[in-house]
Amino acid sequence: MTHSPLTRRDFFRRTGVGVAALAVPALVAGCTAVDNGTTTADPKTGKGGLLDRVKSAGKIKVGFANESPYGFRDKDGNLTGEAPELARAILKNLGDIKLEPVLVDSFGALIPGLNAGQYDIIAAGMFVTPERCGQIAFSNPDYAGANAFMVKKGNPKGITTFETVASSGSKIAVLEGAAEQQYARKAGVETGRVQVFQKADDAIRGLTDGRIDAVALTAVTLRWALKENPDYAAELEVTEGFIPKIDGKEQLGAGGYGFRKGDTDLLAAFNAELKKLQDGNGVLPVVKPFGFGETEVSKAAELTAEQLCAAS
Repeated sequence: MTHSPLTRRDFFRRTGVGVAALAVPALVAGCTAVDNGTTTADPKTGKGGLLDRVKSAGKIKVGFANESPYGFRDKDGNLTGEAPELARAILKNLGDIKLEPVLVDSFGALIPGLNAGQYDIIAAGMFVTPERCGQIAFSNPDYAGANAFMVKKGNPKGITTFETVASSGSKIAVLEGAAEQQYARKAGVETGRVQVFQKADDAIRGLTDGRIDAVALTAVTLRWALKENPDYAAELEVTEGFIPKIDGKEQLGAGGYGFRKGDTDLLAAFNAELKKLQDGNGVLPVVKPFGFGETEVSKAAELTAEQLCAAS
């Protein structure tokens, strides 16, 4: 079986809070200023870029979309989740840099907000795709994930892959903009049997009230949803994870952190610290509380952003 590390990103929960209106931080003297807030390091000295600026400030603005378990506010209002917690570990090693959270109102607003200078990193579990690579730079992936389905207890339709969705004539829910819609289409699922939802909560309600037969998302997302909503556990379950295929190639999605293309100094330092954690088995203890396992962590360590950006 051939393998292709393609590209997606899912989420569980959104909020209706608007994009935070923030002034772009003052530029460091002696740097090359770019309208979007990037501060480019001096090519001769390597100094004066974003890395120096955030080290000096002791903090960095981080964009997130309140999506569990990737990046969200906890019951006390604190930023947590797989991506922010791992970013904290990495940035602590870069100089004890604290995270200053900036909440956006939708996942689709994250990249425009980054390029507009409203924050300096996206920490939201964003899947690395060739299209997104044309807009921003990505760290090497910190996690990779399989897909799964949330179904009624006992899985009455026998749904295990998108191919079984097609053969059983089942109706499934996908989230707007997520790759599951493409996976379903390529597997032969009729367009009329794929319902698109804005929020996973609404998709799950569609499952419980019988409008659909399954919700298609990453295994991590669905496990987290079931854990955080115990009322669902009596009537719903999550299928075993699997890797979708398109034209015979496995589609392994992997997520990373987003940076502006000009902020190469911070990106390089971030990747170096991420690699140290991966080599030292330091990633899993940080992300395990959010439903991530050894498979998600170990597969990510085998991939690079360059590979994912070039995937087709």
